[in-house]
This record gives sequence, C-alpha cells and structure tokens, in this order.
Amino acid sequence: MMALVDGVFTCQYCKNTFSKEKTLAVHVCEQKRRALAKTEKHVVLGYDTYNRFYRTTQNSKQDKTYEEFAKSPYYNAFVKFGSFVSNVNPLYPDKFINYVVTSGVKLDHWCRDELYDQYVINLVKTEGVETALERSIGHMVSWANDNNAQWNHYFNYVSLSRACYDVRDGKISPWLILNCTSGKDMLKKFSDEQLLAVSVVMDVPFWVSKFKRQSADVELVREVVKESHI
Repeated sequence: MMALVDGVFTCQYCKNTFSKEKTLAVHVCEQKRRALAKTEKHVVLGYDTYNRFYRTTQNSKQDKTYEEFAKSPYYNAFVKFGSFVSNVNPLYPDKFINYVVTSGVKLDHWCRDELYDQYVINLVKTEGVETALERSIGHMVSWANDNNAQWNHYFNYVSLSRACYDVRDGKISPWLILNCTSGKDMLKKFSDEQLLAVSVVMDVPFWVSKFKRQSADVELVREVVKESHI
C-alpha cells in the first residue's frame, strides 16, 4: 500500500484509494487476488505452463515474470489448466504439459478429457517396455500398500472398477497385462462396458503386432512375471 496524502491510501494493484488503512487491508481486487494466489499449486502449474507455451511457440528466450502473467488476458485459462493438471494427476505431469503445449489444440480445449485420453494412448503405445514395467509395478505396489495386500496379487484381487480405471488411465500397461496369465484372466472378468472403456488403450490387434515385432521385450516381461510370481 502507499499513502498519497495524509489519510488517503492507494491499492498498489488497482490504484483505488481509501480513507482508512484497515479498509485497504481488507480490500481485494482481481490483481491483488492474483498476487495473493501466487504460491497456490494450480496457479504455480498455470504459470509454469504459460512460460513453457511462450518458450515453445513464441521462441521466448526469457521467462515472463509472475506480474506479467497476472496481467495477461490468458491468466484464467492457464490457471484453469493448472487446476485440471492438479486434479487429474496425469502420468508424468511434465510430459503431459509439454504434450498439450505442442499439440496445436486451442487453449480453451486443454482441459478436455479427450485430450488427456489421447495423451495416455500415445504414451502407452510408444513408451519403452522398461518404463512400462516400472510404472505398472510401482502402481501395483501402491495398490498393495493401500489395501494391505501383496503387490503381485494385484490382478487376482483388485476390484474390477479400480482395474478398469487403472488400465484406461495407463497406470497398468498392456505390456504386463497381456503377457501374464493372471492379467488376461482379469480381463476376462470385465463386463462388456468395462472392456469398451479400456479398448482404446488395450487395442489388442495393435499389441499383438507390437509383440511380434519386439519378441525380445516380450521375453523380458515374461521373465519379470515369472520371477515376481505375478
């Protein structure tokens, strides 16, 4: 705050004046609200994405300041996307943000589930087998910790609704599901609706073709399955 003359106080953000300091203290204009929200997680994510966007699409050599971000007409859209990332908790958030920034999709559409689904499909189908196994087993361990269970019993005892979500969200890779008996047995228990929900990620013809081309990777998965008693 700043006193222009005795008894007059000015908001440094909107320049409105007040006769009492207490009135200024409780005053919240849009720019002040944005300044106060600077450290909130969704705002931090929005600000980071804003700078990535300018670096990637505008060849910006220097990051924008937070003050520039707060005054941008795109502030609300980027903060909304930050909330989306925070709520969805995507696989590899940095990769997802970069994917969206370089997607060519309009900013107003960044929070659509369809875009995230496409990211997941692309990631699951193109990632290396080691990464897929590491993420899948890591998620199975997390499930086991939450349910006081053994992680290698995931396919046998996970609820089908949870499994459907995990598969659709890419947390458990087809690399593992389709190369172990317990994984395929779990799929057989899915309802038609659940099978439809995971069909884009599972895409059996795609994976059968991929497994034929990458037989050495399939053997790696099968060794892991055997050694881990999955």
